[in-house]
Amino acid sequence: MHIDLPEKRYYGIGEVAKAFGVNTSLIRFWEKEFDVLQPKKNAKGNRKFTPQDIKNLQLIYHLVKERGFTLEGAKIHLKEEKQKTLSNFEVIQKLQKVKAELLKIKEQL
Repeated sequence: MHIDLPEKRYYGIGEVAKAFGVNTSLIRFWEKEFDVLQPKKNAKGNRKFTPQDIKNLQLIYHLVKERGFTLEGAKIHLKEEKQKTLSNFEVIQKLQKVKAELLKIKEQL
């Protein structure tokens, strides 16, 4: 899944949820369930996600929504095989970008 977010230091929970196409409640739930998600909270309690949090969210989204893992299965998978999962996920992202570019070129012909 390719998400379009501008280059920023921090992202609000609303724009993150919109980019992933999910509700903000799901993002908050994943934050409680997965230890790798640690958004910054200001005095009012608003969550601010860093680019690293966005990468972790992409990985969680990929495991849970696209590959069909349960939450427990995704947690175990992240703990045991995080490096392998990250490298596979990065390859998948690059291939999806190449596919999108090729489709753009095909449409222009």
